[in-house]
Amino acid sequence: MIDVVLPCLNEAAALPAVLAGLPEGYRAIVADNGSTDGSGDVARAHGAHVVAVPQRGFGAAAHAGLLAATSDVVCFADADGSFDLTQLPRVADPVLARHADLVLGRRRPRTAAAWPAHARLANAVLAWRMRSNLRVAIHDLGPMRAARRDALLALNLRDRRFGYPLEMIVAAARAGWHVGEVDVDYAPRAEGTRSKVTGTVLGTARAVRDMSKVLAR
Repeated sequence: MIDVVLPCLNEAAALPAVLAGLPEGYRAIVADNGSTDGSGDVARAHGAHVVAVPQRGFGAAAHAGLLAATSDVVCFADADGSFDLTQLPRVADPVLARHADLVLGRRRPRTAAAWPAHARLANAVLAWRMRSNLRVAIHDLGPMRAARRDALLALNLRDRRFGYPLEMIVAAARAGWHVGEVDVDYAPRAEGTRSKVTGTVLGTARAVRDMSKVLAR
């Protein structure tokens, strides 16, 4: 069984379809970051293990999910319906086979609406900085990803906001990990949900601010 950490804040409308897409042999851990729309109840009703995370912040939710995981290899993905979880083996299999230590899903938008221009530009700039400064051959910060649980915990990640995903890559690169990248589909988030990052320029700016702090350490 491979645990899949799904940080969640008010994603009740997306969760039924998201959880229905889990491949056989994968277990969902929904890290509920203070949802007010009943996301936790919806997740439980669809078979997910739910972890309540009172500390607000994407990183707080993601890390709480990691701590709750018990599998050797752990995956991460957004809970908003933008990813097809049937593609999780694309990121998990290279880690299971020890061909890579961390695998990121490089987003390939299915429609132009899936990835707003301001968010795509910010992501491209951060990925370029990773290639330039740390020699990590990636083109996307890939929210769908996989790595070994004990190795991730040993990285001692500290960011509990939007910088957490980038800190994971930075710490992995500095630890000498082999970081790989595979293509995954990227779709518009489910109707009835709202993006905390890419949906607005302000949200993207906040994420870039948190990530820039990580790169400055």
